[in-house]
Amino acid sequence: MTTFASGTDTLTRDALTVLQPGFPGTTAPDWLLRRLGEGLASVGLFGRNIASPEQLSALTAQLRSERDDVLVAIDEEGGDVTRLEVRTGSSFPGNHALGAVDDVDLTRAVAHELGRRLAACGVNLNWAPSADVNSNPSNPVIGVRSFGSDPELVARHTAAYVTGLQSAGVAACTKHFPGHGDTAVDSHHALPRIDAESSVLDRRELLPFRAAITAGTRAVMSAHILVPTLDPDRPATLSLRILTDLLRGRLGYDGLIVTDGMEMQAIAATYGIERGSVLAIAAGADAICVGGGLADDETVRRLRDALVGAVRAGDLPEERLAEAAERVRALARWTASAPAPAAEEASAPAPDVTRVDIGLVAARRARTATGAEGFTPLTEPPYVALLTPVANIAVGDETPWGVGVELARRLPGTETGNFAGEDAGAAVLAAAGTRRIVAVVRDEHRHPWMAATLDTVLAARPDTVVVEMGVPQAAPRGALHIATHGAARVCGQAAAEVIAGA
Repeated sequence: MTTFASGTDTLTRDALTVLQPGFPGTTAPDWLLRRLGEGLASVGLFGRNIASPEQLSALTAQLRSERDDVLVAIDEEGGDVTRLEVRTGSSFPGNHALGAVDDVDLTRAVAHELGRRLAACGVNLNWAPSADVNSNPSNPVIGVRSFGSDPELVARHTAAYVTGLQSAGVAACTKHFPGHGDTAVDSHHALPRIDAESSVLDRRELLPFRAAITAGTRAVMSAHILVPTLDPDRPATLSLRILTDLLRGRLGYDGLIVTDGMEMQAIAATYGIERGSVLAIAAGADAICVGGGLADDETVRRLRDALVGAVRAGDLPEERLAEAAERVRALARWTASAPAPAAEEASAPAPDVTRVDIGLVAARRARTATGAEGFTPLTEPPYVALLTPVANIAVGDETPWGVGVELARRLPGTETGNFAGEDAGAAVLAAAGTRRIVAVVRDEHRHPWMAATLDTVLAARPDTVVVEMGVPQAAPRGALHIATHGAARVCGQAAAEVIAGA
C-alpha cells in the first residue's frame, strides 16, 4: 500500500496528484521517486525513456516500488506515433490504415495487441486513440493519425480501439477533444483555430467522442485549439464551457480529463505553463500533462506551487482540485483492478492470424496499388529517393520510415537517399544514375516541392515507382503507385512486398 512522506499536507498532495510529468533517462531519477512518495500519482513516458521492453519493464517496476498504484502513461498510437518502437518504427500500421481497411474487428484486435504489449511492460494508460476527423487534408499535425475524414467511420473505429485497448487492462485516453482535424496550424508551435458552426461540430468533430464515451473510454485528452462557436475567449484546454459544460454536461462524460502537453506553444507562449495549469484545472481538467520538452523537478515544483498558491489566493476552488485528484486516483484503482489478458488469449479476428503478425496483416490489407497488374517485381537493387518533409513534433524525427530497409533485405545493394527542396528532382536523378527509382513521399498534396520533384523525376524516368506513406490525397502516378496509409515499419514492409515480391 502506498504511504506518503510525512509533512505533506492534503492540498500539496492533491496538487502533485494532478500532475503527469515526464523525466529524462531510462531509469527513474531520485527527484521523481521522492515526488511519488509525496503524492505524485502519474508519470508520462516518451521515446527518450525507452531502450527495450526489458528495460521498460524494469523502469515501471522501479516506479511501482515507490508507489504501487502509479499511473504510467505513454503516447503509443502505433503507426507514425510510437514510443515503444521509436528506433525501429512501429509493428502496427496506425489509424489511417485501419480506417482504410474499415474492419472494426481488426481495429479492436490491433488495439488489444498493442495494449497487451504495453501492459506486459507495466504501462497502464495510453494517450490514444486519436478520434480527430481529418476534415482538413492540409492539417499539419493529424493526417494519418486519424482514422479518416468520414465522422461515422472515425466514430466506429474509435469505439473499437477503446474497447480493444481497455480489454488488455490499459486505459484509453481519447484525443484531442473537441477535435483537432480541421486545423491548419500545429498546436506545438501556435494556437490553432477552428471556425465551424456548432451544428457542423456536433455532427462531425463530436461524433467520435460520443462513441468513445459510450464505449467507456477511461480518459479524454483536451486540445489546445480555439473554437469560437464553443468559447470565443479560451482554448479548449482552458475552457469551462468546453470541458465542463460540453464534455461533462452535454456529453455526460465523467472520467478523467487530461490536458495535452502544457509546454506546447499554444498554451506556454500565451499563458505560461503555471497559469495555464491553474486555468485548466479550474476549467474542469483533472490531470496536467507536461514533459515533452520540460522534464525536471523544478517544473514539477513550479506547477505544484502554482496550484497550491491559486487555491490559497481564492483563484482555484479547493474542492475542484480535490475532485481532480480523486479522478486520478479512481483511474489508478481501475487499472489496478482491470483483469490482465490471459497469455493464451487470441487477439486476432480470425484463427489464422496470430498476435505477432496482426500489425503486418493490417498493413497488407490497408495497402493499395495502382498499376500493379502490369508491374513486374524488381530483381535488381533500386535507388530509393526519400522525399522528406519536416517532421511533425508528435511523430518525431528520430523514428525511421520509408521502404529502403525492407527493400534492402530483399534486394541487397539497395541504397536510400534523403531529399528536400526545390532542386530535389535533379538531385534524385543524379544520385540514382541508371538504377530503377523508388520515390517515397509523405503527403505529396501538402508539399509543392514534393509534387514538383515527382514531376521532374517521372518526366525523365517514367518507370519510377511511387510510394505514398501519408494521406493519399494526390492522384496516383508512376509505373506503380502504392498507398500505404501510414509510415510505420510494417507499412514499409507491405509496400516492399509488392515492389520486390513477397
